[in-house]
Amino acid sequence: MAATMSRYVSGLVRPLSTLVRCSRATGIVSAAQQTRRVATISYPHVQKPSTLAVTALTTPSLPMGGLLLRVAPLLPAMLAPPSRTLTYYSLKYGKRKTNRSVVKRFLRLHCGLWLRRKAGYKKKLWKKMPAHKKRLREHVFCNKTQSRLLDKMTGRFWKRRNWYLNDPYLQYHDRVNPKW
Repeated sequence: MAATMSRYVSGLVRPLSTLVRCSRATGIVSAAQQTRRVATISYPHVQKPSTLAVTALTTPSLPMGGLLLRVAPLLPAMLAPPSRTLTYYSLKYGKRKTNRSVVKRFLRLHCGLWLRRKAGYKKKLWKKMPAHKKRLREHVFCNKTQSRLLDKMTGRFWKRRNWYLNDPYLQYHDRVNPKW
């Protein structure tokens, strides 16, 4: 998280150093304007950058004036961690709730493995070759980390053993002496 944030911040600050030097040399911004501009700018969830960088970015007479005003609202979205829509405590029963998209997209085998379709198996099929379409129709196993995450996102109801008539995955439910 910190490395990602430092990458974004360094990418934003690096071009500003030339602007700051340019504004200092020409004397465009007075000290009174600097304090007034910094005092009026406030962004929730974003730490304030240095006074000099804010002044250089918000000065309308510079070629890139107002850059911070355009970029700052995007920063929280870029730096936000990925979210799992998981309810830890439901309002009605006070228990965890199953994430329904997991149940729709994945199949859990009794041995704890999860099956999924390959990404993009429904997208832009008109431009894909028949061999590529065939590979996309395959089912693949999720790795250990993904399986553990999916187990956390489902309740015990979805982890029980199911007996389906003519189950194509019957030989995969148990991992004892696999015949594959």
